[in-house]
Amino acid sequence: MAGRVETMSGWQRRKARVRKKVRGTTERPRLNVYRSNRHIYAQLVDDITSTTLAAASTATKELSDALSKANKIDVAKKVGEFIGKLAKSKGIKKVVFDRNGYIYHGRVKALADGAREAGLDF
Repeated sequence: MAGRVETMSGWQRRKARVRKKVRGTTERPRLNVYRSNRHIYAQLVDDITSTTLAAASTATKELSDALSKANKIDVAKKVGEFIGKLAKSKGIKKVVFDRNGYIYHGRVKALADGAREAGLDF
C-alpha cells in the first residue's frame, strides 16, 4: 500500500475554502466563530503575528452565569455583543468575519448581528 488517503468532511472542505480567502491583520483582525452543540466561541485573531487579541464564549465566567437559561440564538447574540465590546475597548473597529465553514444562519448570524450592534464593522 502506498499511502493512506485522508478524506475531509464537508465542514472541513468549507472551512479550508473560507480560510484560503480570509486573513486577519493588526488593523483588521479576523473574527473567528466556532460552535459546538452546547457552546459558541468567538475570537479576534491577528494572522500576521499569530496572536489572539480577544476571546469570548458561553463558557467564560462573565457570560455563563447570566445566560444559563436563555436559548442558543439569544446566547450567541450576547456573545457577539460581548466580543464587540472587548474589541472596542482594545481600539478595534473593523474586522473580517470568518464563519469557519458554518452556514451564515442561526447562531452564527446571531453572533455576527450582536457584534455589529456593539459597533464592529464588517
